[in-house]
Amino acid sequence: MTLITDPLFYVLAVPAVIFLGLSKGGFSGLGMVSGPLLALMLPPLQAAAILLPILLIQDAFSAWIYRRVWDPWNLKVLLPGAVIGVGAAWLLAAYVSDGAVRLVVGLIALGFVAYAVFRHWLPGEPPRPRASHGVFWGALSGFTTTLIQIGAPPYYAFVLPQRMEKMLYVGTTVMFFAAANAMKIVPYAALGQFSTEGFATSLVLFPLAIAANYLGVYLVRVTPEKLFYQITNVLVLLLGLELTRQGVMDVFFR
Repeated sequence: MTLITDPLFYVLAVPAVIFLGLSKGGFSGLGMVSGPLLALMLPPLQAAAILLPILLIQDAFSAWIYRRVWDPWNLKVLLPGAVIGVGAAWLLAAYVSDGAVRLVVGLIALGFVAYAVFRHWLPGEPPRPRASHGVFWGALSGFTTTLIQIGAPPYYAFVLPQRMEKMLYVGTTVMFFAAANAMKIVPYAALGQFSTEGFATSLVLFPLAIAANYLGVYLVRVTPEKLFYQITNVLVLLLGLELTRQGVMDVFFR
């Protein structure tokens, strides 16, 4: 097996995997940075495919821990939507260029930053949400996580207003994203995104992700969460602007 040897890749991949590990350790919003960061150098789906094996192994551990603590109703309405969203992302990636996918990803990243800034002025989901809303937000989450591993904001928009008990909320989140990540295996394989080079690179990066996971558990206890989310939003904004610029250049000026 070979692996990616370009030093510039690891300049981007190391912080991306650290953010991914921190997100699994408790700072879930930080994971939004990982996919767009790798997409600065690689096609977005290839970047997502390199991160996916790391996510799947982490999901397996987390799902075992929370196997008895999750909300059936939320998964019942969110997961069918996720199937739709993953399928839509599969179709988009199959018929458009990498530049167009990069443009979509950049715009999605900017949209999430705008949502983070203006969400306090938007109408929230009622405490007893409608099933149709769950399908919609699940579909959007499945679509965005397939393209660039950013599925959390749509999911949060539906689940957070319900104010579930803490452990029930965490367990439901773990189960939803474990299922959504598993759904992506078939589209990525069909689109030719898996390779021995990619798997070898994932294997090299995995220990760093685990270490960052434990670091995240510690940092959750000692660091103001608000500061981390502010940093995340700034990074996603910068990455979104750059990906949008690259996408515009690829689509309209080549």
